[in-house]
Parts: sequence; C-alpha cells; structure tokens
Amino acid sequence: MQIQRHIERHQLPYYLKVFNRITDKPMGYIGNVSLDGLMLISQLPMLVNARFDMRLKIPGRDGQVHHIDFYATCQWSREDVTPGSYDSGFSLVAPPAEYVEMVDALRHYFSFRPLQASA
Repeated sequence: MQIQRHIERHQLPYYLKVFNRITDKPMGYIGNVSLDGLMLISQLPMLVNARFDMRLKIPGRDGQVHHIDFYATCQWSREDVTPGSYDSGFSLVAPPAEYVEMVDALRHYFSFRPLQASA
C-alpha cells in the first residue's frame, strides 16, 4: 500500500527573500507558503489590511534571476518569539501562474514520498 503524505505549509525562512516591487527594497523572508498566501518574517511589523506590491527573485537554471510579481494583503502582524522579528500573514490577490508553479515545485520538493524499490 502506497502512502503519500501531504504538507500544507513549508518552512522556508531565510531562503526566499521578498522585495517591495516598487522600491526594490527587501521586505523580509518567506516563513511559509501556500496557494492562498504566505507568512513574511520581517524586522518591522506590517500594516494590517494594506495591499503590498511584492516581488520574489528566483534564480533560474539558466543563471538568470526570474521575477515573480504579485499583490498581497496583510491579514495580521505580530511580534515573533525572536526579538526584533515580526511575523505577518498575507493573502494573495490573484496569484500569477509563476507563483502557483513555485508553490507546486516547493510542495513537491518538501513532500515525503516513499522510496522506490529497485529491481
């Protein structure tokens, strides 16, 4: 019997940096991600109910940096247990196909899969 596990959220701190798309300044790092939204870990609290223009810079296999631009609305923001860090939850407004592909790729990468028996 083959069992496939499903992970709802993926812990990604300090791997995927989020930038303000307008200013190109870093906003923080993705703490976890789903198709519906993300959690941002930042040095400053985020304004709740505000919409942000965000950008992810993803290194490609071709050596080029690819941008994933999207809008997200901050649903909540609170101080993290780590002093000087804040966690903020964002819902995405019409996530682009590139974001959906990234979430699917991360889900596949971080999923537990049974080892294939070799014959």
